[in-house]
Parts: sequence; C-alpha cells; structure tokens
Amino acid sequence: MPELKNDKLRVVVAEKGAELQNIVRTDLDQEYLWHAGPEWAKKSPVLFPIVGTLKNNSYTYKGKSYTLGRHGFARDKVFTLTAQTDHQLTFTLKDTEDTRQVYPFHFTFQVVYTLHDTSLKVTYLVENTGKNTMYFSVGAHPAFKVPLTEGTAYEDYYLSFNEEENDGVWPLSADGLIELTPEPFLVKTHKLALKHSLFYNDALVFKTLASNIIELKSDKSPRGLKLQYDGFPYMGIWAAKDADFVCIEPWNGIADSVNASGEITGKEGIHILDAGKHFERSWTVTLY
Repeated sequence: MPELKNDKLRVVVAEKGAELQNIVRTDLDQEYLWHAGPEWAKKSPVLFPIVGTLKNNSYTYKGKSYTLGRHGFARDKVFTLTAQTDHQLTFTLKDTEDTRQVYPFHFTFQVVYTLHDTSLKVTYLVENTGKNTMYFSVGAHPAFKVPLTEGTAYEDYYLSFNEEENDGVWPLSADGLIELTPEPFLVKTHKLALKHSLFYNDALVFKTLASNIIELKSDKSPRGLKLQYDGFPYMGIWAAKDADFVCIEPWNGIADSVNASGEITGKEGIHILDAGKHFERSWTVTLY
C-alpha cells in the first residue's frame, strides 16, 4: 500500500476508499489508529457524496428518485494514486456510469495526505466537472485507538475542547436519522470523559460546537493527539459498542432529519457547488 514516512511518522493508505490504515509515531513505537477488529471493520472511511443516512436511503433530484446508502459510495470505491512525493499522497476518484446511476453529477474528488513533522494533514478537494450545480457533503471518520498505552483503560481517556462548550447532542432514530430536538449534553465544559456507554445509542452528533480543536488525552499517559478542523460545521463522536477506539468526525454535511423532504437541493448541510468550481477543506491530526 502507498505510504509516507519521515523521521517521526509513518502513514499507510489503502487505494480502496483512500482509507488510512496506519498512523505510527515511529520514534515512539506508537500506533494511533484502530486496528479494524470484529467490532468495526473499517479504520478511517471517507464520507462522500453524503454524510450519514438518508431518509429511506433515498433522495430526489429534478423529479427523479435515487438510492444511496449511509455515508455514500466513496469509502467502497478504488481511488487512483495520481501524485506521490516524499511527504504527500494524492488519491483521485472520478464519476463513472455506475456512480451516475445513484448520484447524477460529474465530479473529481481528491483526498490528499500530507506529512509535516508529527502532523498529518488530510485535505478533501471536490471539483464540479459537469454543467449543472452539484450538491454534496464530505466528512471524515477516523477511528483512534483507545487506550493508547498498556496499563491504561478506556475510561482513563477524555476529549478536550479548545473552547468552553455549551452544546446539546442531537439524538439519532433507529434508522440513523436526526431527531427534531437536541438533548442537553455539554454544559460549560472543556472536557468529555470517555466511557463505552456513551455510544450505546449510536453517535454523539453536534451542530454548534464552538471549538475547532479536539484533543484525545489521558492523565495517566503522555500519549495523545490533537485534531484541528476548520470549516466543518458538524461533528460526530462515535465508537462501536464496547470497542477500543473513538472516532472524531469533522463533517461538512449531516444525516437527514426524521422529517426530511428527501429533496437533495434542500437537504440540511448540503454543499452547493456551481459548474467548474472547486471546494476544499482540511483537517490535521498531530500525534504525541
């Protein structure tokens, strides 16, 4: 698999889904990514051209109905490695006859991984190569190993926000749709203590976090990470039931609500891209 290395980091990426496989601090002999165990078979899927679940797994566009599964199709497609340097990998996915059966837009979608010292920057580039306005969402879903070090437990770790948070969590229905009313959750705090039961009812979904940095930390271990995201209005935090990881998921888009109309042009969080235009967002994780 394609990989990047410097004197501190080694990053491995699969061409299927342009999905991260390893993030290792080689100088510390520390892996930071989940190992894709039986609880969840993925490590860091890329979410495109939707984030989350559509109502009835379908949407309408110009009077026609299309079926599209949760988080879209990019995570299951084989990308092409189109550029490689010592510090950067670029993976490219373009529309095909098959994608246009479920998503009737022409696009070039690139995922770019860039190493710098102890940080990995992940960039999403979308180009509308068609003649019509394009409607899409894009998001990250990296699963970070918890606990990071031997002798520590899941409950020894917490998420630290760089701003004081007063934000409710938006419950998900049994079908993965956003309910209509948030529940109080973060109250004048910079901290969310991790425990497996947090995720027994699916992801924690936030719409209005003040922070643009979330750190995974423990008072019992020097190992942790800092994830910075700008321009992603939504955040999901998730783990499979009783699994030893936590996903910190910056999203440019969100699942349908339980009362969604199904019309993609009016979908909450949808990004609108005119013909010939480009879209770019990045997040960066620093490992320590």
